[in-house]
Formats: sequence, structure tokens, C-alpha cells
Amino acid sequence: MRHKSYEKHFGCPMEACMEVIGGKWKGVILGYLLGGTMRFGELKQKLPEVTQRMLTTQLKELEAHGVVARKVYAEVPPKVEYSLTDFGRTLEPILIQMKGWGEGFLQRVDHQPKVKNKRSS
Repeated sequence: MRHKSYEKHFGCPMEACMEVIGGKWKGVILGYLLGGTMRFGELKQKLPEVTQRMLTTQLKELEAHGVVARKVYAEVPPKVEYSLTDFGRTLEPILIQMKGWGEGFLQRVDHQPKVKNKRSS
């Protein structure tokens, strides 16, 4: 978390938003949690490129911002589930629009001619 308080940063709500959902993995994590509660292992399986440490960090930050809830069950081995909070659910329209934009971008990129890198000898 970059800022302890946003009280001095009222002029930049976009910065506050990006603090919560920005980064390589947060949007993807939130997108999966839109589908319902998931265990850590399920999220890790969906995101094989992310390290366990990074996934843990991202989940802790999302929890600290109040958009993700973490529920620990007293079992052996411990069972931990993650879900969106009511506040986190308010991100749904934003995440859906981001997904749609990303789909359009990928289609656009797939249809652009490939540019070869020219190396000088």
C-alpha cells in the first residue's frame, strides 16, 4: 500500500482505484472471485505463472483494502477460502468492462500484421 491515507489525495481518485485493482494479478484474481468463493489452491491453479508468495501478497492487499474476505476453517490441514466482500462486488461492472476491453484488444492484436525486427549487422 503506497499511501497510509488518501485524505491528502482527494484530487486523484484514479490513483486510489489503481492502488486497489492495479498490478499484474489483482484484476485477474478479482475476476476469478466474481465467479464465487475459491480456495488458495484453486486460485493458484488458475494462475500457474504467479508465485505462491506473489499470490499471497496480492490477496493480503486486496483483503486490506476491504474488497476480498479471507475465511479460515479450523481444520487440519487448514482450509482457507477467499471471496469478494459486498464492497468488492461493486467492482463487478468495472472488471466486466476491463475483460471486454481486453478481449477486443487481443482480437485487434491478433489481426495486425507482424512486424519483423531489423537488426543492423
